[in-house]
Amino acid sequence: MPLLLLGATGFLGGRIARRLTADGVVFVPVSRSLGTDLRDPAQFRAVFEAHPGIDVVLHAAAFVGGIRFGLAHPGEIYHHNALMNAHLFELAREFGVRRIVNPISNCSYPRDLDRAFREEAWWDGPLDESVLAYGFVRKASYVQSWAYHRQYGLETITLLVPNMYGPGDHFDEVRSHALGALVMRIARAERLGQPEVVVWGSGRPVREWLYVDDGVEAMLRAAAVPHTPDPINIGIGSGVSIRELAEMIRDAVGYRGRLAFDPSQPDGAPYKVMDVERCDAVFGWRPRTALAEGLAETVRWYREHARE
Repeated sequence: MPLLLLGATGFLGGRIARRLTADGVVFVPVSRSLGTDLRDPAQFRAVFEAHPGIDVVLHAAAFVGGIRFGLAHPGEIYHHNALMNAHLFELAREFGVRRIVNPISNCSYPRDLDRAFREEAWWDGPLDESVLAYGFVRKASYVQSWAYHRQYGLETITLLVPNMYGPGDHFDEVRSHALGALVMRIARAERLGQPEVVVWGSGRPVREWLYVDDGVEAMLRAAAVPHTPDPINIGIGSGVSIRELAEMIRDAVGYRGRLAFDPSQPDGAPYKVMDVERCDAVFGWRPRTALAEGLAETVRWYREHARE
């Protein structure tokens, strides 16, 4: 039975589509750019009516951006994602889907955790204001998955993931997360011979980063493992400060200028690194791409494809 891939032309979804095609897997690609607005229930329903027998849905669709985008568009972020999630679970129930694979950003963890995030702590405090709308609406999708499993038997594998990066990432001032924005700015400064790159924030927050092809692997494994209703952290289990990340990108680019940190810009939560023991136990696997290796691939792709 075919897979349904939502967000098939986005960053994560595009890499999933590439992998499924290479593996010869039959799937139905869906995205707004392919003609289906998932916020519209009639358009969403038409997908299931046109492709009966869908067994698994890979949910890679989202309306999201970096920290500044999140602070500027919280209402839109909540509204658009809530509509997509609500329609997805109800249509999946109605059309007999067996399983949904649902990745949720680790920004849905409480802001004040100061040690590796364990799944048991996911409900232990408030979210950072900078990600409140997106983190909570994605967290609400887990509650919906719990409810639909309890009442209807619909399975969902919930993956808690760090920000992903890699070839095909968003590289712009508004929608990029920190890593994509830094690659863009530092590569541009190197190309133009600029003496300084401004880095938003203090540089102190610690973040974990997931290479996109490791995210793809987790999504595909989640389609096949025995069902568990509990969220599963997907990550490498270690992080770097934004300052260290900027320095690593500077080295990968070969930039010789200065990095100037601007503490007037928001930092977001101080710490986001996850414990990945449950990932090992459920999948018998964990992401393997080292940050330095992934950065080298990301910089290479950006230089080949950037339009400035």
